Amino acid sequence: MGYPLTVALRYLASKKRSMISISTALAIGGVLLGVAALTIVMSVTGGFQEQFREKVLGVNAHVLVLKYSIDFREYRDVMKKIEGVPGVVGVAPFVINPMMVTHSERTATGVLLKGVDPELMPKVLDLPEHIVEGSLAGLRRPDAQPPERPGGVLRDPLREELDLGTPGSSSDRDGGTESLLKLMRREVDAEMRKQNEPAAVASASARPPAPATPAPHPMSARAARPAVQGEVTPSGGYKSRLPDDDDLPDSVDPDPCKSPEQIAKMPGIVIGRTLAKQLAVGLGDCVLVTSPQIGMSFGSGTRAPIAKSFRVISVFEAGFDQYDSKLVYTDLYEAQAFYEYGDSVTGVEMKVADIDDAHAIARKIDVLLDNGIYHTMDWRELNHGLFTALLIQQIGMSFVLGLIILVAACTVIATIVMVVLEKKKEIAVLKAIGATNDAVLMIFLYQGGIIGLVGTALGIAIGWLCCRFLLVYSFPLDPKVYFISRLPVSMHPLEFVLPAAVAIAICLVATIFPAMYAAKLRPADGLRAE
Repeated sequence: MGYPLTVALRYLASKKRSMISISTALAIGGVLLGVAALTIVMSVTGGFQEQFREKVLGVNAHVLVLKYSIDFREYRDVMKKIEGVPGVVGVAPFVINPMMVTHSERTATGVLLKGVDPELMPKVLDLPEHIVEGSLAGLRRPDAQPPERPGGVLRDPLREELDLGTPGSSSDRDGGTESLLKLMRREVDAEMRKQNEPAAVASASARPPAPATPAPHPMSARAARPAVQGEVTPSGGYKSRLPDDDDLPDSVDPDPCKSPEQIAKMPGIVIGRTLAKQLAVGLGDCVLVTSPQIGMSFGSGTRAPIAKSFRVISVFEAGFDQYDSKLVYTDLYEAQAFYEYGDSVTGVEMKVADIDDAHAIARKIDVLLDNGIYHTMDWRELNHGLFTALLIQQIGMSFVLGLIILVAACTVIATIVMVVLEKKKEIAVLKAIGATNDAVLMIFLYQGGIIGLVGTALGIAIGWLCCRFLLVYSFPLDPKVYFISRLPVSMHPLEFVLPAAVAIAICLVATIFPAMYAAKLRPADGLRAE
C-alpha cells in the first residue's frame, strides 16, 4: 500500500491531528445510520418471513395433492405412488371443511375442521410439537371405521324401467332386447285402451241408474255426540303467552354433554388456544360441531345440517393467531361422517426432506400421476399471497432505507472534494517529486474506503446490538393485526453482510469522481495560485 495509505490517513484528520475532522465525522455518521437502519429492517422483515413460514409449515404440509372432484376415494392408491418419490418423507390423507363450533352459550363460526389420520399425521405435520395441554392420545376411538357410502351403487331410472341391469352385466346383453319388446307391447296395449274408452262410456250410459243411497242428516250426527258439561273457558281467558325459554326436561331432550359417561365415549378433538379462550372450554369439555354449509345435495333436494358432539382432548398453540382461532383437528373418520361420500378425502398432504425442493418434488408428482383430474401445490403456491407480500415489503423498505446510505455517499463525495480543493498544493508537490496518477488516485480511494469501512463497522455493531435488544425484550404485537404476538428478528449473516457490502461499494463508487479529478491535476495548476 505504501505512502498513499499514510497520506490518506493524514488527510482524514484535521490540521492539528487531534481529532477527526467534522466533515469526515459527518460522512462516517451518515454511513453508520444507513447501515444500522438497513440491518435492523432486514433482520425484522426476515424474521417475519421466517416466523410465518415456520407457523404455516407447522400446521400445514409441504406439498398437497388435490382432486378436481368432491369424490376422492382412490387416495390410498395415490399415496402408494407418492411414497416412492425421492425426497418425500411422509404422506397422509386429510379432510377439511368449514364448521361451526358451540360450547354452552358461545359459538365460533368459520372454523375449519381438519380430519387427520392419527398414525400418519405426525410424519407430515408438527402438530404434536405445538400441543400445550393434553395429548393426542384418544384422537381415534378403538372401534372407529371409515363411514360407508349410503345407497351403494347409483340408481339409473331408465335402466330400471327397461330392466337392463347394470352396465356390462349379462342382462345388458341377453335380456335387453326382450325387455324393450315388453315395454313396446305395454305402450300398444295402453293405446288400444284409449281407443275403446268411448264404447265403454256409451254402454255404461245405456244401463238404468242405480238407486242413490240417502246421505245421513248432519243434525243426526251432531245429536249423537255427548253434550259438553262444565266450564269450557280456560283459566286466564283465551289470551295465552308462550314461555321465553323453550327448555325441555332431560327426560324429553337429554343433553349428552351433561353426562360424564357419554362425554368419555365421544370422539376427540384438538382446538387452538385462542379458540379455547373464546369458547371458554378446557380439557374434557364437550363441544358441538355443526356443518352449517351442508344443506344442498344434487338430485336429493335439501338436507338438514349435521351436528356431532366431541370431547376436547388437547389444546395446541401454533403462535399464529389465524390458526389458533380458526382451526381444529379430529379423526379422519369422524370428519368424513359429516358428508355422504363415504371413505373419501379432500386431498393428500406430504412432507419433504428439504422445503426448498418442494416445488421440484410437486412437479415430479404431477408427472407421476399424469392425470388432469389431480392438482399438486407446494407450500409457496398455497400461501403465495402472504409470502409475496412479505418479500415486496422487505425489498421496498430496504430500498427506502438504502437511500440513507446514498445520502451518506453524497456526504463522502463532498468531503473528498473539499479535501482535494484544500490539498491542491500538496497534490502538486507530490506529482512534482514523482508521484504517479495512480498513486494520487489511490490516496483518495483509500480515504473514501476508510470512511465507508469505519461507518459500516460501527453501523453493523449498532444494528447487531439493537437486534439483540429486540430479541431479549421481545417487543409485543397485536396478534389480531400481525397474526403473531411478538416482534420477530432473524439474525442471519446475510442480514449483516449484505448491507455492509452495499455501503462499502457505494462509498468507493462515490469517491471515484473526486479521486480521478485529483489524479489528473497537473503540478502547474496546483501551484499556479501560489
